[in-house]
Amino acid sequence: MAVGVAVSNEPAVLYNGRITVFVAVSCMVAATGGIIFGYDIGISGGVTSMEPFLKKFFRDVYDKMNEDTKISNYCKYDNQLLTLFTSSLYISGLVASFFASSVTRAFGRKPSILVGGASFLAGSALGGAASNVYMLIFGRILLGVGVGFANQSVPLYISEMAPPRHRGLFNNGFQFCVGIGVLSANLINYGTEKIEGGWGWRISLAMAAVPASILTVGALFLPETANSLIQRSDDHEKVETMLRRIRGVNDVQAELNDLVKASSISKTVDHPFRNIIQREYRPQLVMSIAIPFFQQVTGINVISFYAPVLFRTIGLGESASLLSAVVTGVVGTISTFISMLVVDKLGRRKLFMIGGFQMLASQAMVGGIMASKLGDHGGISQAYGYLVLVLICIYVAGFAWSWGPLGWLVPSEIYPLEIRSAGQSITVATKNVPIEQMNKIWREHWFWKNVMGEMDVHIDKTEA
Repeated sequence: MAVGVAVSNEPAVLYNGRITVFVAVSCMVAATGGIIFGYDIGISGGVTSMEPFLKKFFRDVYDKMNEDTKISNYCKYDNQLLTLFTSSLYISGLVASFFASSVTRAFGRKPSILVGGASFLAGSALGGAASNVYMLIFGRILLGVGVGFANQSVPLYISEMAPPRHRGLFNNGFQFCVGIGVLSANLINYGTEKIEGGWGWRISLAMAAVPASILTVGALFLPETANSLIQRSDDHEKVETMLRRIRGVNDVQAELNDLVKASSISKTVDHPFRNIIQREYRPQLVMSIAIPFFQQVTGINVISFYAPVLFRTIGLGESASLLSAVVTGVVGTISTFISMLVVDKLGRRKLFMIGGFQMLASQAMVGGIMASKLGDHGGISQAYGYLVLVLICIYVAGFAWSWGPLGWLVPSEIYPLEIRSAGQSITVATKNVPIEQMNKIWREHWFWKNVMGEMDVHIDKTEA
């Protein structure tokens, strides 16, 4: 069967609509998934710098820090079980995201968000009550399942609900929530470290249940997106009613027409993962892999997971290290808010380039200071310690207004409906373009139009 997609050189048609309270509240509830994700990232680095936590679960690391003065600064935290505790979140999240794609496509965005919230709740409860390292790691695995489902469905949900003119603002709100989650984790770690008796880490791990409860309960009341409704049924009247409620206007015919066309193509595709490798989807496939890949290799996880550990390594005390992580969290949150305000005006490409250069320069300077001033033993001077903190803040700011939020935004808005759930699970653009018309943009690009090849100008179904 050959399927051709309508292609036109006419400019994209902007839909009627405005920001409604209904959409704003729905997106805020969904974006709570970002708070949990950020919290789970930020909390691990803090608790692994707490001596009571290390003494209970990772005694070898604790002994290296406090007894063996011959151990290199770069080897004190060299422990495979400790690495598993941190990385298990990502490993299980990676696996879960592919299952989440099938759930999102077959049952809708809302059920995926609900599964994510429930997994977050179970993981946070298990982590807070952990009596041995196996309970601890299994709790992290459940949190990772929540990450896989929420990160696959929430950015997609927000992009489909948001008005096209403000899609960047709304979707960057997800990364803003991630920043709030990281900052909250750093603040809680700073406070719980001071609790007498050394059990404060339990509060740190269990507090993820608060936003997880909001997401889980809130997901029960979330409306399904119009895109998902039309993908799973032919009830155009129900879809039109939802569009009117979402957009706050009666005339939604232009958007409904595009959804009907996209749905017709989508229903000819039985295997999105098989379809996404075809030539006409080559640009989206490349971007769905490249953008998340480069977002991760920017090195942000070194800061997100290990900022307190890094600050302890260069000579700061336990409390000072946690406070320094709070500072970087504040910088990241403010910078993401700035990105929300400017992304739809400046565009995605400019922010990618500005933030990338800023991150490269600051990382090079931090690396130079560490290489020249930090030996195998001891720390660095206070002046250089503060300079490292400032440079890391510059780096975090660059990530927070570029690769951080755009890494979620761009992949969520570039896929046609028939491969959208698959593309989002793998996870430049343009601005102010309705999602259902994004395929035209690739066909007008100077490079990708040659990669995609010629296609029919109408939907055509013929036996191969």
